[in-house]
Amino acid sequence: MSIDASAASSNKVKTVLPQAGITYALGDNQVSLSALQQSVDENSPKTDNSSSVSTSKEANSEIANSSAVTDETPLASTITENILKDIQSATGAVISKKDGASEGASTAEEAEEERFKSLVIAKVNDYVNVRNLPSEEDGEIIGKLYDKSVGTFIEEDNGWYKIKSGTVEGYVKAQYCVTGEDAVELAKEVGTRIATVTTTTLKVRSGPGLDEEVLGLVPIEDELVVEEELDGWVKVSIEEGDGYVSLDYVTLSTEFVEAESKEEEEARLAKEKAAREAAQAAARKGTSKNAESSGTASYNSASSYTTDTSSIGSAVSQFAQQFVGNPYVYGGTSLTNGADCSGFVMSVYANFGVSLPHSSGADRSVGAAVDGLANAQSGDIVCYSGHVAIYIGNGQIVHASTAATGIKISNADYRTVLAVRRIF
Repeated sequence: MSIDASAASSNKVKTVLPQAGITYALGDNQVSLSALQQSVDENSPKTDNSSSVSTSKEANSEIANSSAVTDETPLASTITENILKDIQSATGAVISKKDGASEGASTAEEAEEERFKSLVIAKVNDYVNVRNLPSEEDGEIIGKLYDKSVGTFIEEDNGWYKIKSGTVEGYVKAQYCVTGEDAVELAKEVGTRIATVTTTTLKVRSGPGLDEEVLGLVPIEDELVVEEELDGWVKVSIEEGDGYVSLDYVTLSTEFVEAESKEEEEARLAKEKAAREAAQAAARKGTSKNAESSGTASYNSASSYTTDTSSIGSAVSQFAQQFVGNPYVYGGTSLTNGADCSGFVMSVYANFGVSLPHSSGADRSVGAAVDGLANAQSGDIVCYSGHVAIYIGNGQIVHASTAATGIKISNADYRTVLAVRRIF
């Protein structure tokens, strides 16, 4: 008989689990609610039956000339009063002519805490079994809710919680989980607050203002970990250091890890095995080019680092280190002419037959999850807020750092590690 709370050793590779976000901002191109409300207040026709709104020249100019983004942003005149109401309704924001943004943020925070009360959060060493019936004897195991993973409470049944988490709906033993008021603070602890970029290229500034120095650039759909939420700005962490981005050009969400069904676990394990075998075969055949020309620059092929006895992860590490000193280029993927952080990782792994996304945020879900930096092995992918690197052993990483430093070796714990992922 399988026990319902597993306390397996924590030094193994943990499972790959889907993530879910609770999002309080909408739209691919956004302007602040307070700016929209001001536009509505100043420019709406005085008749009650009109729903259209035209923005003032000042509001148009402010948005059009904003240096918060590098691409063109739609003017506020394209937003109708009805859309504003929809946004207010969806986010729970109640905006008045005075201190509207603050009141909206407060309301959103309260709404978030109410949602957290309906969560069920696993609090065990490893995982809690999810069963189709509220019984250890008669209930079949249909999934796993891992430690600090989250489901939505449906009902309580004699010491069991019925939950919905990811694709899994079933019962977990209540003694291994928390919900209600107890779940609120734990949810804030285990959830990750994420700012997702919604404009083509977003400037990260040294302070919360448009006159502040630009520290770096972040591409659309990249995900940044939020360290602090301010009035109209969020503090985030990127490779160049802590900085600030405008709330107008990101959506905020809270990510939680959800349950994994039995079928999802089996499919994932099979996929990981096939990917490892294919990558190993590709590397041993020397599928990469022997050299990449860049004037007089060339490099050794992936196959030259791979033998029958060496691990592919170590080969990845050795292969990547030969590019130390080469330039950092934002958006680049060339190992010799210049790459950004995710472009560097992508191109290194491409030489071993593995296709990875050109996105540091997306790299957080590739391969298999490793239980912390302490269990990292050479070749593992180390993910940070807005940055990604390759682990080379002895507590160090190789990465395309900044335009000033290029590709270099650093201590892996120089910043907070969000995830470690294993491909091989």
